[in-house]
Amino acid sequence: MSAVRSPLPEPDRKTVGDALQGALVDLVDLSLVAKQVHWNVVGPRFRSVHLQLDEVVDTARTHTDTVAERASAIGVSPDGRAETVAKTSGIDTVKDGWIQDTEAVQILVEALNAVIARMRERIAATDKPDPVSQDLLIGLTADLEKHAWMFQAEAG
Repeated sequence: MSAVRSPLPEPDRKTVGDALQGALVDLVDLSLVAKQVHWNVVGPRFRSVHLQLDEVVDTARTHTDTVAERASAIGVSPDGRAETVAKTSGIDTVKDGWIQDTEAVQILVEALNAVIARMRERIAATDKPDPVSQDLLIGLTADLEKHAWMFQAEAG
């Protein structure tokens, strides 16, 4: 039972709710991965990579809130708990310790690509049941693709 009545029929709410929940988890984890790398990056390009990582964190955190609030608006309780994120994220874990700047860039390219691929699946899944949520997912995916492009350019 939901405390909020959904404007969507139940099957559509389930489809869209799953898409939004998956997006929420991936965005929370992306912000954590980027911050972990941010704290541990070393190397000649430290400063530029360090600052670029914070831009990803800001984007992920902004969209996390938007996605969670959209889920709530359609009557789906968002779950961003650490346990849920750890169990369902599509991003690989980051090693501990210092991370060379070139490896940091590669880690972010891989993390962003993993999230983008899953977001594109969610965009397709929400096409018919809820174009409003689909639009939100399209916008956030565009932002993530911009970050992926910039990190790929950084990799050379």
